[in-house]
Amino acid sequence: MGSIIATCIKSVDGEFFKCYKCDLRCVRNGSTKLGKQRFRCKRCGKSYLKEYTNKAFHCQLNEWICTLLKEGCGIRSISRLLQIAVATVIKRIKSIAGMIQKPPVVLGKRFQLDEIRTFIKRKDNLIWIAYAIEKDTRKVVDFSVGKRTNKTLKSVVKTLVLSQAKTISTDRLNNYKYLIPRKIHRTKVYGINHIERMNLNIRTHLKRLNRRTICYSRSIVMLSACLKIYFWS
Repeated sequence: MGSIIATCIKSVDGEFFKCYKCDLRCVRNGSTKLGKQRFRCKRCGKSYLKEYTNKAFHCQLNEWICTLLKEGCGIRSISRLLQIAVATVIKRIKSIAGMIQKPPVVLGKRFQLDEIRTFIKRKDNLIWIAYAIEKDTRKVVDFSVGKRTNKTLKSVVKTLVLSQAKTISTDRLNNYKYLIPRKIHRTKVYGINHIERMNLNIRTHLKRLNRRTICYSRSIVMLSACLKIYFWS
């Protein structure tokens, strides 16, 4: 990541470049105001530069941000590593999260549901992350961020019930008794061991959810965007 030479275009005979999407040779397409040579793909029409003066224009920037975010780097850490502005990192994270679609839920599976406690802006403003995973694949199927109320939990439970879940395993929180049908509700010992392990992974990989750290979320929008990238990107 030290050199910002675009990997979406590869040198061929030191003169031409290949488009990273079409894998076709790009042709020269004039130059920029600074006199840098521009190349254009004949098939998709995208144009590229060999080197970018503004590092935020790099074609792999979104991929780098997602990788660093999921490996325990905070916003300012990403800004320092990629040598771009903090505001650019925040805008890119929100933009990436907006393009991610929630994956479809497979019918008739077993799920585990649990919550993670965190805070927004200050420690007395507690927020819970309620999410569910499929027991066999351990993939996150849905999540919700808010207060520890029936409204926050119901949005996740509704997704599981509509998917005709065989069982929904939770802890002994009383709210679940009124939200989950008794026939499929399970509260056995070690019944949510997979999602408890997932809780540890999330706190390890997302800097804003680490314990005993100065990093924290300032808005639910940003927290939800980071979770969306971590779960589904």
